[in-house]
Amino acid sequence: MSEQSPVFQIQRVYLKEASLEQPNSPAILLEQEQPAVDIQLGVEATPVAEGVFEVSVTATVHTKVKDKTVFLVEAKQAGIFEIRNVPEDQMGQIMGIACPQIVYPYLRGNVADLIQRAGFPPVHLSEINFQAMFEQQQQAQAAANAPATTLPQ
Repeated sequence: MSEQSPVFQIQRVYLKEASLEQPNSPAILLEQEQPAVDIQLGVEATPVAEGVFEVSVTATVHTKVKDKTVFLVEAKQAGIFEIRNVPEDQMGQIMGIACPQIVYPYLRGNVADLIQRAGFPPVHLSEINFQAMFEQQQQAQAAANAPATTLPQ
């Protein structure tokens, strides 16, 4: 049996979830102080069918003035990818680097649009080096799986 050529196709990119909260409006809108912005990102990959995977990138943007929330946006952008005949040792990189790089620009646009539609200046998520992020996760996972060393008593 001859080896089949690798397949990597985008089936669909879509906004899976989006939420916006402004728990302290309208009073917080009168604040003159510059809000602090905290941005968290996450990537997950889930098998959907044989050779088909959903890869999603989640962003949480939390802005605060002092201890009060100005707004909280959570959005999950996902893509369905057909990935076949790829060596198993390359699957992690494809789903942890290549797929998120395709999905992320859509997430950036949706987050900025949602924040702007809420009446705030848009928050533009910065470019992400998914390769560096993937490598950090791999190192953290390797460290977590390393045998614990005990000191003699």
